[in-house]
Amino acid sequence: MVRIPAEALVRPGTEADLAALTDIYNHYVRETAFTFDTAAFTSEERLPWLRSHPEDGPHRLLVAQDPRTGDNTRRLLGYATSSPYRPKAAYGTSVEVSVYCAPGATGRGTGSLLYGALFDALGGEDVHRAYAAIAQPNEASARLHGAFGFRHIGTYTEVGRKFGRYWDVSWYEKPLLSRTAPSASPDPSRTRR
Repeated sequence: MVRIPAEALVRPGTEADLAALTDIYNHYVRETAFTFDTAAFTSEERLPWLRSHPEDGPHRLLVAQDPRTGDNTRRLLGYATSSPYRPKAAYGTSVEVSVYCAPGATGRGTGSLLYGALFDALGGEDVHRAYAAIAQPNEASARLHGAFGFRHIGTYTEVGRKFGRYWDVSWYEKPLLSRTAPSASPDPSRTRR
């Protein structure tokens, strides 16, 4: 097991991290139902995903790097993302978030470290809600999201098939208190029809 150093570096992910990010994700593709991808990716196939997360704005990719390794080895402990929730324009102030920890770095605070940095970064963006989809069962992820103020809003039953069985997915929601966006939804009774 990897002990997470207190001085772990959280920073935006870059193309230099692509191989390590792909390795982390592929572990979950091959070994778990936590992602519904069923075939491992090459780094080249993951490049558009990485590039869709710039260093600023509402769609971020943050990585936790073990400070005991140099830039040449890129020992990543995990990563967190905020991505578009849905492609239609009205969903623009909602994001879907996720966190993946490297094998051996789970249960050591990496997810909390990454989510803390991600939600702090999103505080300056025009983002109103964050959503997380958690394939069930995954008690550790449910606890992590609960600790960050997410609440369970529903479950799709047997929505995905992987490893020869069906899996449920629970959805969680978190209001975000953006420093740049309105603080409340408009009163629907005051809108014109």
